[in-house]
Amino acid sequence: MGIGKCTMESVGRLNNEFDISFYKGKKVLITGHTGFKGAWLCKMLSLAGAKVTGYALEPPTTPSLFEIAEIAKDVDSIIGDIRDYAHLKNVFDGVQPEIVLHLAAQPIVREGYKNPAYTYETNVMGTVNVLECVRNSSSVKSVLNVTTDKVYLNKEWEWGYRENEELDGYDPYSNSKSCSELVTHSYKRSFFSDGKVAISTARAGNVIGGGDFAEDRIVPDCIRAVNEKRTIMVRNPFSTRPYQHVLEPLYAYLLIAAKQYEDVNLAGYYNIGPDEQDCYKTGELVDVFVKHWGEGVQWENCYDGGPHEANFLKLDCSKAKSVFSWAPRWNIDKAIEKVVEWSKCWKENGDIRACMDSEIMEFLNDGREKYEKSSCYRR
Repeated sequence: MGIGKCTMESVGRLNNEFDISFYKGKKVLITGHTGFKGAWLCKMLSLAGAKVTGYALEPPTTPSLFEIAEIAKDVDSIIGDIRDYAHLKNVFDGVQPEIVLHLAAQPIVREGYKNPAYTYETNVMGTVNVLECVRNSSSVKSVLNVTTDKVYLNKEWEWGYRENEELDGYDPYSNSKSCSELVTHSYKRSFFSDGKVAISTARAGNVIGGGDFAEDRIVPDCIRAVNEKRTIMVRNPFSTRPYQHVLEPLYAYLLIAAKQYEDVNLAGYYNIGPDEQDCYKTGELVDVFVKHWGEGVQWENCYDGGPHEANFLKLDCSKAKSVFSWAPRWNIDKAIEKVVEWSKCWKENGDIRACMDSEIMEFLNDGREKYEKSSCYRR
């Protein structure tokens, strides 16, 4: 049976468990929809029956998940620059969105070193432009600004950062996202204190998943290496990161935006990351990839000194768990398994759209089964 309406409805709603069918018929504007996370988010919302408008630059990579999966079939795709306030406002005025998910960004640490001015223009003034559009809109009820785990002043300590820790990213990318957070805080206090619009930020860890073709990311580097039949070169195998499958934060974003839509008092600042056991060293992550890919794949340590990047970074996600009864669903082993599955489907010219639909449904149903087994589940 294909992925369709009946399949989506079969996920069901169990007591307080969140169901993405909340979005059915709702008008959602996504910035950054042509990127890796944006494409997966569009697919999730399309399955949920949302009316999605995307605003972004052309896809940032070649190839791109947006084009491979023909995401333009699922959304009203508008090509535009987040720095262009006039164009963005025209889109807001025309769409009249109820929910805004702001993902558009320059997201690469090393690119931030190469082009710091562009990084700040996009990540800071882009956020200002989105919030200005929201401020001048009468339709928006819920806004989520997606930032990063790198917004924190990194002290290289072994425990996870909490939402009340100091914000002061080191490099231009990380710092620009810290600034994006602060802009959001200021707008929220200055213009939205009446409670008519709920605004949150979500600080997510490193995401992995099928269809990520970005430069300077470990899993895409692994995929490129195996497809070119060469040894995987790992730039910094001893750095620890909160790796998670891309569907984990996307589901959390949809959860936060929906819950604050219904209750503005739930708006806030939330960490979204894996459990402690899934904060892996990069070399350990590559070991898991090698196990699942097979075919005699190997990797080497090629640390090059490079520009400064954090060595140790974890998130404390207890706030989101407490407020929303949220929890990660897939561990690293399962996440890498799904990355390999998607990548081999693409390599073998399989049906990528069906593969993504199936993966999303598996993720949602795994969450349903986990919820049923939890101690808080009551029939």
